[in-house]
Amino acid sequence: MSAPVNVAVAVLIRSDGAALLAQRPETKVYSGYWEFPGGKIEPGEPVAEALKREIREELGVEIEWAYPWITRVFTYPHAKVRLHFHRVYAWRGEPRALEHQALAWQRPETVTVDPLLPANGPVLRGLLLPAEYAITRAGELGVEAFLSRLDARLRGGLKLVQVREKTLGRRALEDFARRVVALARAHGAKVLVNADATLAREIGAEGLHLTAEQLRGVSGRPDFPWCGTSCHSSEELRLAEALGIDFAVLGPVRATPSHPHAVPLGWERFSEIAKGAAVPVYALGGIVPRDLEQALSCGAHGIAMVRGAWES
Repeated sequence: MSAPVNVAVAVLIRSDGAALLAQRPETKVYSGYWEFPGGKIEPGEPVAEALKREIREELGVEIEWAYPWITRVFTYPHAKVRLHFHRVYAWRGEPRALEHQALAWQRPETVTVDPLLPANGPVLRGLLLPAEYAITRAGELGVEAFLSRLDARLRGGLKLVQVREKTLGRRALEDFARRVVALARAHGAKVLVNADATLAREIGAEGLHLTAEQLRGVSGRPDFPWCGTSCHSSEELRLAEALGIDFAVLGPVRATPSHPHAVPLGWERFSEIAKGAAVPVYALGGIVPRDLEQALSCGAHGIAMVRGAWES
C-alpha cells in the first residue's frame, strides 16, 4: 500500500469537556459515520495551517488556541491515513455543518451518536484522561500528612493518582494504597499502582503503571481498565503504542533529586519524541503546575508531578 494520506484533525473541546463530532456527508465513504472534523494536508502545507483551513471550510470557525496531541495511523479498506489530532480550546464563531450532515457535542464518557469511525475510539478514550497525573509522596512527607494533602487536592478536582512508594514496607504500602483508593473513589478519581499488579488487584485500583523496564519485558497489555507506563525514548514509546498502553509519561524533562544520574531531555527533545506519539504523553521530571502550557505546546497531553503536585 502507498504512503499514508496525512490528515489534520481538530478535537474542539468546550469548557464543560464536551467534544465536537461531525457526521460524514452522503457523498463520502463511510457516509453517516461520526468523526472528528478535519481534512487532507496539502503537499508542503504546515499541519497547523491545514488544520485552520479545514476547520474554516467545514465548520465556519477560526481556530485561536490549538495544541498538537496524538497521531494515529489507521488503515481503512479504501485508504491508509495518518491522523494528526489537535485539541482545540478556543475558536471564533459558532460551528456549523457546512460539509457534514450534522454536528453533535458529546461527553467522552457518554457518547450517544452512532456509528463512530473506527479510528476514533482510542481518541475518545484519551479525552477521559485529565491534564494532571499526580504521583504520591508519602515516604517523604509522612503518610498522614500526605493523605491530608491528597484529600485537599481531590476536593480541588484532582482526578488521576499513581501510588509509587519505594520506601514503605509491604504491609504499610498496602494499607496506604487502600486509603488512597478509598479517598480517590469518594471524589471520582482514578488510582494506578506503580509496578505491582498483585497489589493493584488486591486494593481494587483502576490500573497499573509499568516501569520502563517492565514495559520492555511484557508480551501484552496488562489486564486492567487503565494502564500507563514510563518512557525515556522514542523506542519505548513505540513499544507502548504496540502494546496498546493507554498513556505514557516521558522524562525526565529536567534534572530531579529522585533520579540524579538521569540525563534530562529538555523541552526541545521532549517535543521531538512526544509529537507524533499515538498515545497521550505526560511530561515528567522537575515539572511544576506552571509548566502545563509549555508541555501542551510541546505535544504533551498534560503534566505528571511528584513534588509539584503536593506543594502547599
